[in-house]
Amino acid sequence: MADQDSRSGARYATPEILGFVERVHAAHDAGLQRAFDAPAREAMPAIQLAVSEGKLLSLLIRLVAARKVVEVGTLAGYSALRIARALPPGGKLWTLELERSHARVAEENLAVGGVADRVQVLVGPARDSLSGLAREAPFDVVFLDADKGGYADYARWAHANLRPGGLLIADNSYFFGQLMAEKADAARMRDFHEFVGRSFDSVCVPTPDGLVLGIR
Repeated sequence: MADQDSRSGARYATPEILGFVERVHAAHDAGLQRAFDAPAREAMPAIQLAVSEGKLLSLLIRLVAARKVVEVGTLAGYSALRIARALPPGGKLWTLELERSHARVAEENLAVGGVADRVQVLVGPARDSLSGLAREAPFDVVFLDADKGGYADYARWAHANLRPGGLLIADNSYFFGQLMAEKADAARMRDFHEFVGRSFDSVCVPTPDGLVLGIR
C-alpha cells in the first residue's frame, strides 16, 4: 500500500538507495560523467540536474518524440547532453547560456559526448535569444533551468512557440524552498506556476526542488 502522506516520500531517498537506483537506471558513460563533474572541475556553480533527473529528462524527450528542443540554461552541458542523446537523427537542440565561459565548457563536453552536430549553444540574455528563435517554431519541448525570475516570461514564450502536445519542463520550481516567501522573486515564480496551471495540462512533480511538467 502506498504511503498515505505523499509529501513524506522523500524521506525514503537515502544516499544508499539513491546510489543504487542511479547505478541501475541512470548510469553514466565517460561523456556524461565528464559533463556532470565539470562544475566542480571548472569552479562553476553546482546547480545542474541530479543524475536521475537527467535520465528522466531524456526519457521525456523520447516519450514525446521530440525533434526540436529549446533549453534555457546550459551551465556545463550535462542536461544538454542528456537531451541531445535522446533526439532522433536530424533532431536539434538550441541551448541558451548567459555566461560565455560556461558555454565554452559546455561546448567541450558536448563535443566529447558526441552530440556537437545536433546542438547550438547561444550565448547572451535568454530573452534576446528566445526572440530570435521564434522563427524556428514550433518546438516539441522547452526546458527551463536558468534565471528563476524569468520563468513566467519563458513559460509564456513556450506557450506561444510549442506545438500542440508539446512539453514544458521546468526545474527548481520550488524556488530552492522559497516559493511561498514574501519577496518579489518568489512572487514571480508563483506567477509562473499560476500561468502554467491555467495554460497547460500540468503537474509539479515533487523532486527535491520541484519539476513542473506541462503539456501545451
